[in-house]
Amino acid sequence: MNRVTLGTGLLFLLALGLSLPEWLSTEAPTQKSETEEAWVPNYQAKAMLSTLYNKNGKINHQVYAEKMEHFDLLGFTLFKQPQYVLFAQAQYPWRINAAEGTLYDDQRLQFENSVEINSLNEQGMVQVIRTDFVEVDLEAKTMVSDQLVNIAGPNYVIDSNGFSVSLETQQYELLDHVKTIYQPEP
Repeated sequence: MNRVTLGTGLLFLLALGLSLPEWLSTEAPTQKSETEEAWVPNYQAKAMLSTLYNKNGKINHQVYAEKMEHFDLLGFTLFKQPQYVLFAQAQYPWRINAAEGTLYDDQRLQFENSVEINSLNEQGMVQVIRTDFVEVDLEAKTMVSDQLVNIAGPNYVIDSNGFSVSLETQQYELLDHVKTIYQPEP
């Protein structure tokens, strides 16, 4: 072997020896913890409109939201400015508007901040319900609130601290009645 080959070989071994610790010590890529990953939405939508049908092909409910985020690991979907139309019975649909809404995996909907529930049946005894919170159980077809509630119908207004209603039977229960104003037609 000549000096050039020996020098090149030693230089190569020196470079290899200096970079070997760096190659061996490379860290595995950092992965997000499950907690951090849970707070990243699985999917998002803007100006979302969704219509769901029952087994008989009739509309069950329809939802529009300015923004929707679904969190699979946490088990809920968030809505911004939702407008939710619930067809509990074909002749008694309800439209619920709110600033925020949350749909949980157990088929519960919670609406918060400036909630307004409108009956789409013009002959119904209850036309508008206003509150800051309402929970809708889609399986039991009920609405419940423990907040201040204002219920308006033809010729009357009722204020209550909470209510519950069966959407199928249209039976209302006031949890803590505050006052009723009735104005009969002249």
